[in-house]
Amino acid sequence: ITVRHKSGGHKKSFRIIDFKRDKYDIEAVVERIEYDPNRTAFIALIKYSDGVYAYILAPHKLAVGDKILSSRSLVDVKIGNAMPLSVIPIGTIIHNIELKPSCGGAVSRSAGTYAQLVGKDSGYALVKLQSGEIRLFLLDCMATVGSVSNLDNKNISIGKAGRSRWLGIRPTVRGKAMNPNDHPH
Repeated sequence: ITVRHKSGGHKKSFRIIDFKRDKYDIEAVVERIEYDPNRTAFIALIKYSDGVYAYILAPHKLAVGDKILSSRSLVDVKIGNAMPLSVIPIGTIIHNIELKPSCGGAVSRSAGTYAQLVGKDSGYALVKLQSGEIRLFLLDCMATVGSVSNLDNKNISIGKAGRSRWLGIRPTVRGKAMNPNDHPH
């Protein structure tokens, strides 16, 4: 067994999400908001003005028809716009933050999560995460304004064992409850 308590589950088609948001200064329109079986948050299909389609993580309160932009310079600080931490005003709620410049968003991507930009100091941005941790990110790292969609995900009750199996989660048995030859205790 390489991964414990994981296997099976319902078949899912994988949607490729643009975590980098590296089509700079090209306006995009939100075509639709969709459910994604591979993550807790909703995703938004956007169409750039040059005709290219892409999926992004849908921020909370982003609606169909909204115009969003990704830029290396200061643009409107409105929900869905992506820009470097160096130009985002202090106190802004952000998500999908890069750990290293041009690497793609890695922090604050789950449903309902967000972080807050609390300061900037000597080439680094101080970002307060939901855990309460204040973390340093390089000012060149990109982030998206707003919090992630599907805030009510934390209120979902799985309800029965079968639904866990649909999600690919197998039963967990305590090592103490096994025979000695079934477990390395």
